[in-house]
Amino acid sequence: MLQSNIQTYIEKEMNVQGQSLSLYQEEKEYALQKELVPQNLMIEEKEASLRFKDSYIERVEKETDELITEESPLSFLDTPISYLKEHRSEFLYVESKWFEFIKLDGCSFEVDDVFGTYKVLTGLHMQKKFGSLLKQFFAKELNESLTSVQLLFNDKDGLWDVNIELDAIKEFNEKMSIGEALVVTYRFFFHLVEYVENEKA
Repeated sequence: MLQSNIQTYIEKEMNVQGQSLSLYQEEKEYALQKELVPQNLMIEEKEASLRFKDSYIERVEKETDELITEESPLSFLDTPISYLKEHRSEFLYVESKWFEFIKLDGCSFEVDDVFGTYKVLTGLHMQKKFGSLLKQFFAKELNESLTSVQLLFNDKDGLWDVNIELDAIKEFNEKMSIGEALVVTYRFFFHLVEYVENEKA
């Protein structure tokens, strides 16, 4: 899944860019490792902060699920993630073509009312049979905590409901901007999908 998506993306970009290629870090490392690009092709690395500049962002009332407002990513992504601690009655809902690229639904970000931890909730489109591999990855990559991940297969929608504490992801810290937190979230799930793909091969 990931390999074919990246291969298609690279072919499309090569048609546009010609003799050079601009990729974000995750796709660049993957492409080089899997030898998906011609050896003579120059690959530039895109600035990570640009990845979510065209995302769709909503601020939503937790209690009622009512939309408060849509936010412009160009300005709102620079807001500190601690905004969520200061506005605990809200959650952020983010849609992006990049989340779709790794088979994620839109992601919701909030602060847990009880524990005060940052959380991301999403749906991962992956078959039920890969549950043990998902659990292996979480055990390996998340700072161990009983509450750091909740994973449940949703038979109705055919996807995994995933609820992760961002605090448990090694790269995350509270001083980040919302945009940086999105990049960390993407990177984590990218490596999750890559892990499952490699292990089942």
